[in-house]
This record gives sequence, C-alpha cells and structure tokens, in this order.
Amino acid sequence: MDMSPQEYQQYVQSKAKKSPIVKDVVLAFLIGGAICVIGQAVQNGWSAAGLNKEDAGTATSCTMVFLSALLTGLNLYNKLARFGGAGTLVPITGFANAVVSPAIDFKSEGFITGMAAKMFQVAGPVIVFGTLASAIYGVFLQLFG
Repeated sequence: MDMSPQEYQQYVQSKAKKSPIVKDVVLAFLIGGAICVIGQAVQNGWSAAGLNKEDAGTATSCTMVFLSALLTGLNLYNKLARFGGAGTLVPITGFANAVVSPAIDFKSEGFITGMAAKMFQVAGPVIVFGTLASAIYGVFLQLFG
C-alpha cells in the first residue's frame, strides 16, 4: 500500500475519534468553577472563624492543598480529572495533585528513592522556575520600582 503523506493524513483523520470539544470545555468550566467555589467557601469559613483576610487566604491555600492531596491519595481526584479534564488543573489543587501522584506511584521503590525522589519529578521544575522568576522580579522591582 503506497500512500502520499497527504493521503495518509486524510486516512488518519478519517479513523481518528472526534473530540467532543464543547462537552469537554463545559465540563472543565463547571469542575474548575466548582473547585473555586469550594475554595471561596473554605475562605469564608476561615474568615468566620475569626482569621483576618491574609491569614484566611493562607489557611485556605493549606486546606485546598490538603484536600487535593487527600483526594489524590484516595484516587478520587484522578476520577474527577477524567470527568472534568482541564478543570482540575486549577493551580493550587492541580499542583498538589502533581506532587502527590508520583509519590504514590513510586512508593513501592522505597521512601527515599521512590516517594521522596519522584515526588518533585513534575513539581520540581515549577518550584525552581517559580522561585527564580520571583527573585528576578524582586531585583527588577528594587532597581526600577
């Protein structure tokens, strides 16, 4: 069977499963929005408990990271991600999931060489470049700000 690259591309496109883009976008919006609503409810709860706005924000971040890690450990966050797609990548919960998932996957290799080493496989570059970017921004702000 001799095909030109264009014929092959048409053949592949005819066999490929069509992506339900509208459904995926709506689900991502709903799930991501629901995570944000939960985060706002948690922050309101911390404020009602007597924390000031800044401390309530910090406590909310810690709570959302804990809940995301807990749901990842119970394999519920991954099920939610299969359903809601990109909506589960809301920064703080998605980041916590990215740290915990490899740790769970590699726990059979031991605490140090498995969990501890693999935990930052995905998150490590984010932490390094985030720290570097904030340091550069701080220097820029001091020089020109």
